[in-house]
Amino acid sequence: MENDYSLTRNFCIIAHIDHGKSTLADRFIEKAKLGKQRGTAQNQVLDSMDIERERGITIKSQAVTIPYTANDGRTYKLNLVDTPGHVDFSYEVSRAISSCEGALLLIDASQGVEAQTLANLYLAMEHNLEVIPVINKVDLPSANIPMCLEQIENELGLDPDMTIQVSAKTGVGVDLLFEKIVEYIPFPEGNDDDPLKALIFDSHYDAYRGVVVHCRIFDGCLSAGDVVRFMHGGADYIVEEVGIFKLKYVKVDTLHAGDVGYIIAGIKNISDIRVGDTVTRVDHPAKVPLSGFKEVQPVVFSSIYPVDSNDYEELFSAIEKLKLNDAALVYEKDSSAALGFGFRCGFLGLLHLEVVQERIEREFNLSIVFTSPSVEYKVHLKNKEGYIEIDNPLEYPDEMLVDYSEEPYIKANIMTPTDYIGSIMSLCLEKRGVQTNMNYLDEKRVELQYEMPLAEVLFEFYDKLKSISRGYASFDYEVIGYKRTKLVRLDILVNGDQVDALSQLVFKENAAARGKIVCERLKAEIHRQQYKIAIQAAIGGTIVSRETINAYRKDVTAKCYGGDISRKRKLLEKQKEGKKRMKMVGNVEIPQEAFLAVLKSEDKKNNN
Repeated sequence: MENDYSLTRNFCIIAHIDHGKSTLADRFIEKAKLGKQRGTAQNQVLDSMDIERERGITIKSQAVTIPYTANDGRTYKLNLVDTPGHVDFSYEVSRAISSCEGALLLIDASQGVEAQTLANLYLAMEHNLEVIPVINKVDLPSANIPMCLEQIENELGLDPDMTIQVSAKTGVGVDLLFEKIVEYIPFPEGNDDDPLKALIFDSHYDAYRGVVVHCRIFDGCLSAGDVVRFMHGGADYIVEEVGIFKLKYVKVDTLHAGDVGYIIAGIKNISDIRVGDTVTRVDHPAKVPLSGFKEVQPVVFSSIYPVDSNDYEELFSAIEKLKLNDAALVYEKDSSAALGFGFRCGFLGLLHLEVVQERIEREFNLSIVFTSPSVEYKVHLKNKEGYIEIDNPLEYPDEMLVDYSEEPYIKANIMTPTDYIGSIMSLCLEKRGVQTNMNYLDEKRVELQYEMPLAEVLFEFYDKLKSISRGYASFDYEVIGYKRTKLVRLDILVNGDQVDALSQLVFKENAAARGKIVCERLKAEIHRQQYKIAIQAAIGGTIVSRETINAYRKDVTAKCYGGDISRKRKLLEKQKEGKKRMKMVGNVEIPQEAFLAVLKSEDKKNNN
């Protein structure tokens, strides 16, 4: 069957978080009669995880092929790629965008243009996509359409006359949007006779079929029985099945140039499949892969331990299964004197860390403890060339051997109403941010750009930004490189013994304040004993903060009715000797809640 490219449209929906991407995708699916009517089926059809639906975010890209009969009487094949909105998953967004010819840029009618709206627009423009601006949520009482049209023209540089006004919730304007997609988004160009070039924009693990690869065919065609090669991974596989997405897998004989679909080839290890890789045929290979591929690097690191040490094997199994569906998760075995055996894991960001934590607890019913999140530092030693990379505080070398350290910096883009500028500037200054740009978008909104350490953003920053601005400020960032810093290791000692799981790498000037918070939290959680317990925060041999848990005291003089004071003193001295002996041999039991309390004091369950 000859492939008619002119009837295919590949597009994605890009927007800031919570501007209605997944709800609009629901309406498309509903109009195409692929799903049930709104209200009878679950909403956010393309969000497959409970966490995605609860938080109203998209974590994994999804794709669906929508048949649409236009006003001209022809039936078009619309390939929609739903993309994540959160900054942690920006690489997946870029690959999804590069697999399309057009994009719907969704703008909330009441919120207007926000930080990630701009970031995603720039990504789309880099890939030369045809962008159709769409104002969503026009049914809201707070909708301000004139403001949005003005921002589309002035801030985004797009034509406001091209803008479609829709309500993804009620379905208003969706039919017109379908027509605009057919009219304005160009059809794909490609040739079935050229060597196969297919871009992988996502993958997931199926327990029965192995890894299912989501791809967009740019050139060539692909059928079951072909031998394919992943050009960056280097592995060869025989294709068992190809097909397209219509909420379920729909098997087809051949995927042609311009198609979006899936490949099943009995792949057992998701690590062989990398987002952004190029698939080609071994018998007719492409000379060069498609551009834009890069290895996804974790930026936040934390250790995971089971609350019950007997659950170690179950935790290992859980992480291995999660890894099958999440190639960005990096882990290695780790151990702690306080918490036993666990795993050191790397994440794309704090949201990614929280998603992994929630999935382990929900899907595998395990109780786990995360250590304090850390970033990867570069430590330059006095006697050696080059540097060592450290993300675990326990690996930090002796202070005497360190020449200087470097930490990762980000370029933060904050958009806020002008009322909150002062408070946000103070917050960024407190987090060691340096302002690089300030741009008034209109009389009510301003864009602030800061360079600040990534480590400072991990703790409380997002929560504080949202509370200061009453939820109106939006935040987007990208890692820009490393800068020199004064780094120290903060150790926590309980009764003179170091608790390795609570050690942290911190900026020198913040160390005492951070140590004070940790000591206060531990004091509130550790149970009193028959002897005094000292909780100390130390940098090297210097104690920078201390809290003391007082002992229980039995009244040993209660049996003395009157009599000489020396009798009472003798009993008290005897008690004192006994307590001294207990203190020498006494081990303090630190409850699991104490570790959780220390972490919450800094990151307070950051709900991005």
